Amino acid sequence: MGVSDDRHLDREVDADLESASAARRPARPAGGVLRRSPLLGVVIFVGGAVGTLVRSLLEQAAPARPGEVPWTTLVINVVGSLLLGLLLESLARTGPDEGSRRVARLGLGTGVLGGFTTYSTFAVEAVERLTPQSLAVGLSYAVGSVVLGVTAAAAGYRLARLAFGHRAGEPTR
Repeated sequence: MGVSDDRHLDREVDADLESASAARRPARPAGGVLRRSPLLGVVIFVGGAVGTLVRSLLEQAAPARPGEVPWTTLVINVVGSLLLGLLLESLARTGPDEGSRRVARLGLGTGVLGGFTTYSTFAVEAVERLTPQSLAVGLSYAVGSVVLGVTAAAAGYRLARLAFGHRAGEPTR
């Protein structure tokens, strides 16, 4: 076999592997949302800046004290979870994820509420409290934050369901 034969064989194997790989992947529209509409990236960026600014101002106004529950972060994350559940379920119940609903989901949900809520600060504050002097506070804060956040998101979902009714084809409970 010559060099050209080896290259031809390599191309055939590569094509077969690519074809097999593509057959296993679910079909996806060409290009991402941001590639099709770069302005959505700007909407997310601006929303994130607004949410982060508001969170920063609140954290500066009421900073966490060492060894105590960081109430400001806790309230920010619980309120953000409630609002995100309410927003996303409201949008889902009022129509398809396109046009102004998509802009609202990305700008308010991903942007503003994504910048407002803060998993990283929660994680660092929880770890800082996992010391012998404040172990109970650290564990209570970590578990309580997750439970309250999920409960708040579920409450937001429920509020949207009450406000906008059932989705088409959804069984009533």
